[in-house]
Amino acid sequence: MQAKTGHPRLANASACLASQAGWPESESASRTIRFTPLCLIALQNKRVVYDLLFRASAETLLEVARDPKHLGAEIGFFSVLHTWNQKLGLHPHVHCVVPAGGLSPDRKRWIKPRYAFFLPVKVLSRVFRGKFVAALKREERLRFQGSLTPLAQPKTFAAWLRPLFRKDWVVYSKRPFGGPEYVLQYLGRYTHRVAISNHRLISFADGKVTFRWRDSAHRNEQKLLTLSLDEFLRRFLLHLLPKRFVRIRNFGFLANRRRATSLPLCFQLLPSPSAPQARQDCSTTDGAKDLWRCPQCAGPMVIIERLTPAEIQLRSPPLPVSAAA
Repeated sequence: MQAKTGHPRLANASACLASQAGWPESESASRTIRFTPLCLIALQNKRVVYDLLFRASAETLLEVARDPKHLGAEIGFFSVLHTWNQKLGLHPHVHCVVPAGGLSPDRKRWIKPRYAFFLPVKVLSRVFRGKFVAALKREERLRFQGSLTPLAQPKTFAAWLRPLFRKDWVVYSKRPFGGPEYVLQYLGRYTHRVAISNHRLISFADGKVTFRWRDSAHRNEQKLLTLSLDEFLRRFLLHLLPKRFVRIRNFGFLANRRRATSLPLCFQLLPSPSAPQARQDCSTTDGAKDLWRCPQCAGPMVIIERLTPAEIQLRSPPLPVSAAA
């Protein structure tokens, strides 16, 4: 995690209801996705369950950060809901982008984290699990259909929820890969798009869609997956959200009603960048301008976009050896 001039460092915490929490199951040989009951509850109650996911993850971060044993500060962050994985399977999770620090209770100083990992992940996981399952148990707006109809009985639903407290839930916290700018660029690509971007689509032929996906289990190797048109559309439609559902939300000192006064205070309390470093950056930039000329016509070149190593890897052509039938 690298400090940026005039800005707090960023931490990327992802509150994710992953396999241990009962979301996805493995795919069958025919590539049809099987859903566990918790996943089916989310599909039948998207607005309710995804709201709970936002609320539980935000309350967890705010509560743990406020505890003097961990940070003892008021933090601010924004959260982005994603519901997909690389294969377009259902994988609901919330990305929380958090400045690495917060305001002291008296709002007179900026408190830096005492841990290299911002907040203890095991504590976050347990608090998040407790808040989400308890909120799910109290929720009266849930509707159960089909195979889930028996869960409409309060005692049956309470008995079904009980084992979830014994499972390990996942809160994944890490430094922003590629720097804070890359985190914002990665999340920014999906503010008005759902599940898959155009550059991952390879072909549509003979009623089948082929797209590129990244296999995180094998060093982010890029592979190809081919699905029938019906299966591709079915997976894509899993990620449509209810009408007017807000999937980017702000919390803490970044909340809509507070940031006008809180943000100037944060910048005032943050240490200012050193002047020598600023002059060095400036001189380096001036010297580099002479090198930005076209090797063919010697005309000046303009930077259109800067790519991190991770972005270059994501945009590189896929390996042909892993094509799926």
